[in-house]
Amino acid sequence: MNGLRAVIVCLVIACAAVVSPAAAVTPNWSALPVPAAAPPMTVSDLAARGPGEAWATGYEHAADGLRPMLYRWDGTAWSRDTTFPGAGEPGRLGKVQFVGQEVWIFHERVGAGEILRRSAGGWNVVPLPQTLSVHQDFAAVPGAAWVVGEDDTGVKVLHYDGSGWTTQSTPDGVLYLMGITARTATDAWAWADTSTGTTILRWDGTVWRDANVSLPPNSNVHTIVLEPSGRVTIGGSQYTDGVARTYLMTFNGHAWRTTYPPLGDTYTEAMVRGPDGALWLPVRSDRAFQSKYARLDGPRTTFSYGPERTNAIDVKPRALAKAGFSLLSFGTVEIYGSKPNLMSERLGG
Repeated sequence: MNGLRAVIVCLVIACAAVVSPAAAVTPNWSALPVPAAAPPMTVSDLAARGPGEAWATGYEHAADGLRPMLYRWDGTAWSRDTTFPGAGEPGRLGKVQFVGQEVWIFHERVGAGEILRRSAGGWNVVPLPQTLSVHQDFAAVPGAAWVVGEDDTGVKVLHYDGSGWTTQSTPDGVLYLMGITARTATDAWAWADTSTGTTILRWDGTVWRDANVSLPPNSNVHTIVLEPSGRVTIGGSQYTDGVARTYLMTFNGHAWRTTYPPLGDTYTEAMVRGPDGALWLPVRSDRAFQSKYARLDGPRTTFSYGPERTNAIDVKPRALAKAGFSLLSFGTVEIYGSKPNLMSERLGG
């Protein structure tokens, strides 16, 4: 028996010697230099196709109004892109999406909306069929794109099928569309303010319907994460006695499950599925000189910090994207004595 015990102990030690070095490697967030913009600026979105290509959008607050801002990551460094149509005109850039081999970006240009499309041949523009007073959100997938917003007559859902635009109707009672996302041309989701509260809508290729998702009472929706597997994650806030707390609802293909991770009143718009299979999102940091991120893996929530930044008084990651086996972050950092400027961080890679 003692001999068997000795063999088992030796095997355990040998396995630990093999496993522990790899298990002990914990990737850290590192700072990525970003060419400065004209502060202050607002970061809109970040999307990555893989480790060698990512795009970040936003706008500068110039003296004569908003100016569009576009940055590209080539796997090694960030650079500013000023080659797109309207780069020097008043406006802003919104959500960025990868559609096949192209990059599609929503552009509000001198008050009018359009979609910028970048292919190997360069940039081209798809103008909207009408002017909207509010451009709320944008989504694009192979074979379809949507722009949601409002005009003088109310809610508008503009649909592009690759050749032309149509206007889609929404169910009765929809007062305002707050956001939209899509998995395919026949599977899109939107969250709306209705006469009965926040409602999830779903497009099935023919019509928009109430998705019959039972959201927590007195809640709103910040984002919906759609995945190729069919998994859906809704992030938002529930208000109880005037206090907000973050909730997540996950659909596994059969049923919805609601959880309340320890995130306080975190806004979940930047939430993404990371390369490790967990959900990641930036949270309010308790350290002025470092960013902070939450990792949600089932019932477990853990936190990590970005690199220390000398003399920083406010570090704000605004968008996250999975880039191969790493996570990219893009946002702003305010250094004592100056206005906020751009910052980027990477986990792994």
